Amino acid sequence: MIGGFTLKSISGGERKRTCIGYELITDPNLMLLDEPTSGLDSSTAYRICKLLKKEAENGMTIIATLHQPSGEIFDLFDRLIVLHDGF
Repeated sequence: MIGGFTLKSISGGERKRTCIGYELITDPNLMLLDEPTSGLDSSTAYRICKLLKKEAENGMTIIATLHQPSGEIFDLFDRLIVLHDGF
């Protein structure tokens, strides 16, 4: 059971990974992700980004926002749009 506002059953990180997994099983052509690594430890964040890169290599378009990714995660990106001061 995933839980909700009144029923706590899994952590926020587990909930985030479950949501990403749920989206992936529908085999979309495009995924929009807002901070898919926030609240995750560095190892889990890397594994999520590695999984997303694999999906991108298989033809899925992935658009994600990330604030201050680690160097290892940064190296996984193929194309970047970097914003500075909101521009």
